[in-house]
Amino acid sequence: MSRKDYNSGVLSRRDFIGALAFSALRGQEKKTTMFGDAEAYDQFMGRWSRLVAPLLLEFADIPNTGRVLDVGSGTGSLAFAIAARKPRCHVLGIDPSKEYVAYAISRNRVGTRANFEIGDAQQLRFADATFQSSLSLLVFNFIPDPGKALREVARVTKSGGRIAAAVWDYGAGMRMLRVFWDSAVSIDPQAEAFDEKQMPLCRAGELSELWKKAGLTSVDERPLDITMRFPSFADYWDPFLLGQGPAGSYIHRLERARLEILRGELKRRLQISAENVSFDLPARVWAVRGAVRIRG
Repeated sequence: MSRKDYNSGVLSRRDFIGALAFSALRGQEKKTTMFGDAEAYDQFMGRWSRLVAPLLLEFADIPNTGRVLDVGSGTGSLAFAIAARKPRCHVLGIDPSKEYVAYAISRNRVGTRANFEIGDAQQLRFADATFQSSLSLLVFNFIPDPGKALREVARVTKSGGRIAAAVWDYGAGMRMLRVFWDSAVSIDPQAEAFDEKQMPLCRAGELSELWKKAGLTSVDERPLDITMRFPSFADYWDPFLLGQGPAGSYIHRLERARLEILRGELKRRLQISAENVSFDLPARVWAVRGAVRIRG
């Protein structure tokens, strides 16, 4: 999962993902991919996806009936939220990772109202106007060509149908990762090249610009906020060690001594006085919605 080039001083998609040796979409072994272990990812980020999913669904304001496409369904957080809150909808989740698809299927408790299959958002197999609505949670910034993917999603969505998506505010609002990267850069300047703030589509206005360029109408963008509660520092720190996402990939490059320095710097910045003290961190996504133009 990666991105197209961006300007304005931001690293290009090729430079950023190349620096990370990113290969998650090519089905390589779990030990070499930052998105290759669905269970580990669920511990690292999936638990927070489950908090964001209902907010995106409410913001998307889709009908209570019809087929819904979940683009980049991952471990199934959004699909299951739709099935729970829209019982007359039928959701199809697509994801390029066979591991994620298998994991979502194993967690499915809503039967045929949610299905999952391997698929590429940039080249959808579906006929025009197949879905009433299409949604995507925390994925569009990882698609190699998000413009192409959005045009494909619009093609398979009915005229007037809603398309909505959300992406973490990596630059500031996603404190869990912002504190991590600020700490990493403070002790290792080379970490700057891995910092997820380099990703496009994670700043105000970028998703809505993409939606408008794709010809969608009634485009609206806004922030959605959650609170992440960590019962202990270990609950915050240990999931990073699972090797998932750019942060986990970066950690796997570090020697033990540097890893301990990073751990200490994080505790200092988070003002953690003891290992078993609980704490909260705010987290923000940028969400966008728009409608497919009425076709003649």
